[in-house]
Amino acid sequence: MKINLTVIIKSKSEYREELKAILVDLTKNSKKEAACFQYDLHQNIEDPNVFILHEVWKNKEGLDLHKEELYFLKFNQVSELFLEEKITVFETSRIR
Repeated sequence: MKINLTVIIKSKSEYREELKAILVDLTKNSKKEAACFQYDLHQNIEDPNVFILHEVWKNKEGLDLHKEELYFLKFNQVSELFLEEKITVFETSRIR
């Protein structure tokens, strides 16, 4: 069963560009994973410190493997230092 995620990430202003580079790398590498159907990175126009990931995964097993990848672990390592607030993750089902 497909898993759809929307992830809201708010950077501290002084780390915005560093975090953005890590997120771009995370996006590029995640798209190469066999279980990844979609992995898009967005930046809020009104508040450039806010990044949004929209992800679609083939199944839970594929998402679990993603969470073990080095680039995902790297992102998790810097999260505490670079983030203004806790990451918000929404698991959703597509209506249309």
